[in-house]
Formats: sequence, structure tokens, C-alpha cells
Amino acid sequence: MVLTPSNMPALGKSAPEFQLPDIEGKNVSLADFYEAPALLVAFWCNHCPFVKHINTEFVNFAREYQPRGLATVAISSNDVTMHPDDSPEAMAAYAREHRYGFPYLYDESQQVARDYVAACTPDFFLYDADRSLVYRGQFDGSRPGNDTPVTGADLRAAADALLAGKALPAEQKPSIGCNIKWREHGTAA
Repeated sequence: MVLTPSNMPALGKSAPEFQLPDIEGKNVSLADFYEAPALLVAFWCNHCPFVKHINTEFVNFAREYQPRGLATVAISSNDVTMHPDDSPEAMAAYAREHRYGFPYLYDESQQVARDYVAACTPDFFLYDADRSLVYRGQFDGSRPGNDTPVTGADLRAAADALLAGKALPAEQKPSIGCNIKWREHGTAA
């Protein structure tokens, strides 16, 4: 397991466009979230121990914040030839098992991960109503084996501030997780 931090792109960057299939094969795009006052894009996968560690609390977080105006979408960009646990079929089973209440999309070309400058799973990007990046960083300080409770404190503080129209936390700590499993012929931009 390689520990990889978020790339932490510049705040204010516009959300890159995407159009990707969900676990049912339906195409989902950035425009589908136009009405939401806030959007969270999470780079995710099934097999990563860091994702598994926060999965239950993240699902609860997304469910709790959706009625408050935060749309959530998870995207898996891993190379499934090397990691079949992250295949679309496995994604569908995982999402159903864990009762995902948000779209779980498959980025087969890995272009969306490159466009977002995603580096790891999990990697979080929070956008305001204008789809400007206002937070990129960790869910919280919990990691597999560090005995820190999984609370989502960092992402909750950012979402609470955004939805209340207040200043977001100045300190944003990078997420840390497994590196995105890039294909041999491509690397992160």
C-alpha cells in the first residue's frame, strides 16, 4: 500500500466537465448537478483500505448533507485490468451492499481523474454553486490503524461553512490514501 497525498489544486478552480456511466450504465454529467447549491466530487474505489476505513461514515455524511443542498458523486478511475475489484460490476455490488445514495461513476479513460488532478482514493473536491473549488483535502484525520475515530470532521466543517455562506477553513489538510491505479501508458497530469 503506497501512501499518496492529494495534489491540492488551487482553490477557485472551476469543476471540470465530465460525462461518465454510473453503476446502472446511465450517463451522469456535471450538468446533472446544476441545481445543487454545492457539489462534492470524491475519487473513490472498492479495494482501497483508506476508502473502506471511512466508507460507512462517508455514506452517512452524503445522506445527511443531501437534504441541506450538497450533491455528492463518487468516481472510480482505477485501471481495472490490474484491479478487477474496481470493475463496474464490482462497483455496482459494492454500492448496493453499502446503500450508496449518490451516483458512483466509472472513469474508464482516467481522463476525469486527470482533469480534476486527483491523486489518491479517497480524494475530495468541494465546489460552491458556481462550481468553483472551495475545499480539497481530507475527510478527517482518521487512517487505518491510527485509532482516530472516523467523523468526517474536516469535510463537515467545510460543507457546513459553505452551506451557511461563511468562510471556509483556511487550513486544508491533504487527503491521504492509495494512489490512483494509472494505466501503464498514462500518468497523472
